[in-house]
Amino acid sequence: MVPEVCHELRRKLNAFLTEKPEDKVLRDVQSQVQVSMKVIEKALSRYGPEQLSISYNGGKDCVVLLVLILACLPVWAFSSDPSPAASSNLSATLQTSTAKHPIKSPSQPPSSKPAVSPRSLQAVYIISEHPFAEVETFVEASATGYSLDLDRYALPMRPGLEAYLLDKPKVEGIFVGTRRTDPHGETLTHFDPTDKDWPQFMRIHPVIDWHYVEIWAFIRHLDIPFCSLYSQGFTSLGGMYDTHPNPALAVEGDPTKFRPAYELVEDGEERLGRDR
Repeated sequence: MVPEVCHELRRKLNAFLTEKPEDKVLRDVQSQVQVSMKVIEKALSRYGPEQLSISYNGGKDCVVLLVLILACLPVWAFSSDPSPAASSNLSATLQTSTAKHPIKSPSQPPSSKPAVSPRSLQAVYIISEHPFAEVETFVEASATGYSLDLDRYALPMRPGLEAYLLDKPKVEGIFVGTRRTDPHGETLTHFDPTDKDWPQFMRIHPVIDWHYVEIWAFIRHLDIPFCSLYSQGFTSLGGMYDTHPNPALAVEGDPTKFRPAYELVEDGEERLGRDR
């Protein structure tokens, strides 16, 4: 159940924030976490969980954002403490789940499911035209492990969001894992409404100022499960035909082998494995 998962993540985050690490990167991550949590709490205060969603594609930035949001939810959505069992098998669930989520298309009518409960975080997954099987597997497993109310759309971004908002008309704000070094991320703030020719909602960017190394320091220090492609040298995930292992991580002397994504250091090298 979501309450147990949220409380577990809240405890992990609180414990991390009380640490006194010698490593400067981890100290910077602590500062970033505090800023991001304030943004998330502001969004929750402004909209409430029922009017919020997360754009989720299983990527590293989305995973960090998801964990931060879920860690903030206990204060807002759950009135009592969970049992001591508190989702102790979360990591195993994320790795082994095979639950399936239906893909929606514009020909399908809006979902007939009951309105989402505050005990489930709404999420939208806009599927790449040629998705990696590893990404699909991780999205399905993590959606189950974190008990997301996930809607999937095999559509380009704009019509996909239009279809989602038809299905979920109460949604007014969507959390997005965009960072400053991503395309079109230079001028974004924590809260930015969509452009006039796009579906209308508030884009919320809690991790906009995180650096690449901070994303990975957070994931590894808190032992957060991530997509297996990152262990194969991929540093930015897109579709199968425009995404490759990052050449900056190639093992010297063997161009077919790559070091894991978390060994990359420079923000500017993150998208060297992307054709666009």
